[in-house]
Amino acid sequence: MPHDLFSTAAPLRLARALARTLACVAVGGAALGAAAQDLGQISSEWLQGALSKSAELQTMPLRMEVQVGRLDPRLNLAPCQNVDPYLPSGSKLWGRTRIGLRCVEGVKPWNVFLPVTIQAFGPAWVLTHNVSMGEVLTYDHAMQAEVDWAESPHAIIAMPEDWVGQTAARNLTSGMALRQTMVKAAQILKPGATVKVIAQGGGFMVTGTGRALEGGAAGQNIRVRMDNGRTVTGTVNPQGEVLVAQ
Repeated sequence: MPHDLFSTAAPLRLARALARTLACVAVGGAALGAAAQDLGQISSEWLQGALSKSAELQTMPLRMEVQVGRLDPRLNLAPCQNVDPYLPSGSKLWGRTRIGLRCVEGVKPWNVFLPVTIQAFGPAWVLTHNVSMGEVLTYDHAMQAEVDWAESPHAIIAMPEDWVGQTAARNLTSGMALRQTMVKAAQILKPGATVKVIAQGGGFMVTGTGRALEGGAAGQNIRVRMDNGRTVTGTVNPQGEVLVAQ
């Protein structure tokens, strides 16, 4: 992977991106009174800390862009001396999401939600033409580009060894960034194929042949009907044999 798609300055960019959000936080001064001047800073500092600990940033430096939305200006919230930001249950700091802001020290407690859009730009592989379901992917199918990883909840495939030689799990369109749900391991065995079955245990090994009742890729379990009529389940190895543990 070329180094021009990576950066070691992700924490600095994250801080700058979140600092810029202060200008975008519109909380409605009339609604929040004295708390309005602090909410933007509170939200920004909390987001910076939470995002810097995210698994995605730990494994791959990403260029973060954060947009914080507006609270309803019709809200009539009491002044608050201590606002506690939090991530609501079921939400994550990825894509279109929200954070909670609750007053834990004030005349009258309140709890509101602030819409947030988090973009995470990083290296990816983008298809250069359409790919049919079941087609085996090669280097010629995609090119490197920077994309928003957070545009979809499905994980981006950043490394070529994770998609080259795989098959398309569905019809794919040119311009799509490859994600984990789009590819699957190529089948070594097809349904109905004659297959060698190896059963081994403590100090013994027995081989036989049978017919695959289903297709399978390396590492997958499939059922095989042996020549004697017995059905066994085993794991496909890279050589196209089925290993049965005893």
